[in-house]
Amino acid sequence: MNFDQTPARFRLDAALNHMAVTFRGMTAHPDERNCECHWGSAEELARLKEPDAELDLDLLHRTWRAGDWDDHASVLRRILPQLSGALVGGLVEPLFGMEEVGRSFARGQWQQWPAEQAAAVREFLNAWWAHTLLDSDPAVPAHEILALCAEASATISPWLHVWEAQTCAVADRHLVEAVTRWEYDLLGDQLPWESWDNEEEMCTELTAWLIRHAPARLRAANAPVELLHRIRLLGLTGPARWEDPHWPGYRY
Repeated sequence: MNFDQTPARFRLDAALNHMAVTFRGMTAHPDERNCECHWGSAEELARLKEPDAELDLDLLHRTWRAGDWDDHASVLRRILPQLSGALVGGLVEPLFGMEEVGRSFARGQWQQWPAEQAAAVREFLNAWWAHTLLDSDPAVPAHEILALCAEASATISPWLHVWEAQTCAVADRHLVEAVTRWEYDLLGDQLPWESWDNEEEMCTELTAWLIRHAPARLRAANAPVELLHRIRLLGLTGPARWEDPHWPGYRY
């Protein structure tokens, strides 16, 4: 089966096209500025004030990552058509994790943009997430995209609901990979990525979701027995957790 012909791929392609159409012609504010020493040259800044000019990947990276724009929303709208495509293609490489990109979305306050613009961003994130859960070899791992979407929207609930509904073998394998990456932090009652908003609430919700839904799916995916014990330990607290025979001996 050619994965590129699936409904999930068609939906993602449509979302990317909608992003390109919706944000076509956008520019940074004419008075926008940034430090030449730390961000880039005046010539590069001028490119952000030109509509639709292609940016090299280094400039694109410096632009979404900078947190000191006077009008971050306008800068983000300027780069969204190219940034969304680069994200799907696995061409965006944050220094620490994809949650950094999610925080760039959040700084732009995209959920407060005009309805058509906000809807385009929302559909892109949803389509990318849904497609990733069905992709056996996504350009960006599912657990990284979850962190991005949670940070971009300041909530983890809708993204977990989509994963809960998608119970195919591929989505289960993504869950095995995610739990393998997450279990150390979660057993220390910490969210597996740095969050700026609702960190404690998201950690609690993610943990509860895994306790309810992960065991059966991990078993279906033939996950290691010790990984199943890690999920079981998440349901314990205090001495019951770290005195359990299967406590891995982690120190925090």
